[in-house]
Order: sequence, then C-alpha cells, then structure tokens
Amino acid sequence: MNVFYTVNAKRMKQISLVIVISFFTALFVYSSTLSSVPVFGTKDGPKAIYKGEKGIALTFNIGWGDEKAKPILEELKKLNVQSATFFISGSWAERHPDLVEQIVKEGYEIGNLGYAYSDYTDMEPNKIRQDIMKADTVFEKLNVKDVKLLRVPTGHFDKETLKVADSLGLTVVHWSVDSKDWTNPGTEAIIENVTGAKKGDIILLHASDSAKQTKKALPDIVKTLKGKGSFVSVSDMISNGDAKTNLIQ
Repeated sequence: MNVFYTVNAKRMKQISLVIVISFFTALFVYSSTLSSVPVFGTKDGPKAIYKGEKGIALTFNIGWGDEKAKPILEELKKLNVQSATFFISGSWAERHPDLVEQIVKEGYEIGNLGYAYSDYTDMEPNKIRQDIMKADTVFEKLNVKDVKLLRVPTGHFDKETLKVADSLGLTVVHWSVDSKDWTNPGTEAIIENVTGAKKGDIILLHASDSAKQTKKALPDIVKTLKGKGSFVSVSDMISNGDAKTNLIQ
C-alpha cells in the first residue's frame, strides 16, 4: 500500500509539473500574439478593429504634404480601384479642400485622423476629444458627411483614447498589414510587405509626402491583391459586425 501511494504521489507531481509548464507556455504564446497586434480593448468596453472577414481594405493616411496625394488618387483611378479609405487629418483637409472633394467624388471613404497629428497617449482625454472634434468640424465645413471611423494619428493609443472615440460615436480602426511605405524602403520592399495580405486584411499605406514610393508600388500591389478578394472600404468590411478586435484586460 505504501508503494502505491508513493507511485501515485510521484505521478501527481509529474502531472502538476506538466500543467504548470503548459500554463506558462500558453501565457507566453498569448502575450506574444497580443504584442504582435498593437490594438487595445477592454472586456466590456470599446475595442479597436484591425481586421475583417470579407474583402481587402486599402487605407491611406494623409497627415501632411502637398505633392503625393493627388498622384496616388490618379493612380488608383487608373488602376480602377473603386473602394478605399482615406484617413485624413483636419489640418491637411483645411489646406486641400479640392483634394478632399476629389476623394469624395471618386467614391472613396474618408476617416478622421485627428486634427494636429498628435500622439494621443501623451494627451489628456479632454484634449483628445478636442482634437478629434476640431477635425470633425473641418469635415462638416467641407460637406464630408457621416465620418464614423477614426485612425489614431500616430498609431499609438490606449484605453482612454478608445473611450473618447466611443463617446463620439467613432470606431477606431488599426491595421493588420503594414506596408511601411513611409520609411521608403524601395518599391519592391513595399510590395513584399503587402502581397502576403489576404481576405479580411486592413492594409496601411500613406499618401503624405513622406511616402515617396507608394504610387510606384501601387500597380503591383493592386495586381497581386485583386486575385485574393475585392477591394472594399473599411465601413463595408465591418458592416455586418464580422470585424476582429483584440482584447487587453
């Protein structure tokens, strides 16, 4: 009988050890997954969208510059891309009402990129609210209606940002594929960064003057991605509630 209990005790220790190792392994994998997608949420509160389940969303950030946005718009028209989402800062929209009008005329969606392109994680909630609302006022003056999406200017945000956006009726949109075009790594590198995208991905591109190689990369990007799904606006992608979010507790 003593032998039986001794064997069982050893067996129980082995099982316990396996359980502990498995737990910490799972925790490590889970944490790594979260860190690879920089999107925040709360258990019962607002969350940021980084992916959908239908189509592919090309999104372009425009925070500053006078030279790159128009050629990119012309290239998209030439490539017959009929759906895309442009996240525009209010300060840029004020200076380029003609281009804002062209974006709307081409049927592209406009999202809010704040006004002054500030880092929201360095700001108090009331200042975040003021920046978003200032941009929204600009869009209203330019007759841009129903702006329901927000992309945080620098890509850095926290739970307070999500709460402010939610209180204003805005959905925060991140991305699942980063082209890194603003670093100007060469058109081949930009294409390589994007061509792994698949159905449901939200792709980050830029039409600010810092992105000097985006226009040249677009034909190959569009050619490759057309075979993987239709291009859709972010709003169309998430319209049926099938968008994916990430949870930080």
